[in-house]
Amino acid sequence: MSSPSALPDEAGAARKALLFGLSIAIIGAILFSAKAIVAKLIYRYHVDPVTLIAFRMLFSLPFFIAIAVWQARKAVPLSGKEKGQIVVLGILGYYLSSFLDFLGLQYISVGLERLILFLTPSFVLLLSIFLMKRRIAWIEWAALGISYLGTILVFMHDVRLGGSNVVLGSLLVLGSAVSYAIYLLGSGELVKRVGSLRLVAYAMCVASAACILQFFLLRPVSFLLQPQAVYGLSIVNAVFCTVLPVFLTMIAVQRIGAASASQAGMIGPVSTLFLGAAILDEPITGIQLGGTALVLCGIYLLTRKKAA
Repeated sequence: MSSPSALPDEAGAARKALLFGLSIAIIGAILFSAKAIVAKLIYRYHVDPVTLIAFRMLFSLPFFIAIAVWQARKAVPLSGKEKGQIVVLGILGYYLSSFLDFLGLQYISVGLERLILFLTPSFVLLLSIFLMKRRIAWIEWAALGISYLGTILVFMHDVRLGGSNVVLGSLLVLGSAVSYAIYLLGSGELVKRVGSLRLVAYAMCVASAACILQFFLLRPVSFLLQPQAVYGLSIVNAVFCTVLPVFLTMIAVQRIGAASASQAGMIGPVSTLFLGAAILDEPITGIQLGGTALVLCGIYLLTRKKAA
C-alpha cells in the first residue's frame, strides 16, 4: 500500500508530465501554423507557389527519407495494396493539400487561412456523415454551426477589405482543408497497421517527390536560382514548420493522447493571428478576434465530444 506522502508525489509527477506534453503540443501547433507566415515572407521575393512548395519539400525530404528508412528496418514489409494506399494518401494529404494552401495564401490573410484549415475536423465529421452514414449528436451540429459562423464572420470582414481575390483564396484553402480531411478519414485503418510515424514519413516522401516533379515539369531549372533569403526562409519552412512540428505532435500524442494534443493545437489560429500582426503588419480587429473565438469554441466542443 502506498504511503500518504507518495500520493502527492505521484500526482505532481503526473501533472508535470501532462504540462510537458501540452507544452510540446503547443510548440508544435505554433510552428506548424507559422508556415503561413514564412510563405507570405517568401512571396515578397516574387516566388510562385510551385517553386515555394518545391523548395519546402526539397529541404524536408532528407529528414523524411531518414525516418522512412529507420522505420522500414524494424517493421513488417508493406503489401502492394498498402503501398498504393500510401501513394494516394500522400498525394491527397500532403501534396494537394499543401499546394492548394500555398496557392490560397497569395490572396488571403494568414489569420483567415488558419481559421479555414482549422475547420478540418468538422469536414472529417461531415464526410463521415455522408460517406459512412454516421449519425451525430446535437452538440456536434451546434459545434459545426459555431465554427462556421466564426469563419464566415472573418471571411466577410476580409472580403470587404480584399474583394474577389479573398473569395478565390478562401476557396483554394477550403479545398486544402477538404483534401486533408479526406486523407485523415482514409488513413484511419491504415495507420493501425503501418504506424503513425511510418505512415507520415512514407506519405511525406510521396508528397515531396510529387512537388519536386511538378516543379521540373512546370518551371525551368533556372527557377532554382533564387535570392539567398528565399533559401534561408525555405529551410526554416522545411525544418521548423514541417519536420519539427510532425515530430513534436507525434511525441505529444504519445504522452498525453490525441484528444489533449488536439485541444492544445487550438493555439494555432490565435498564434497565427498575432504573428501575422507582428511580422506581416496584418491588422487585428474585433471581428477577427470574435470569429477566431467562435471557431475555437466550436472545435473545442468537437474534441470534447470525441474524447467523451
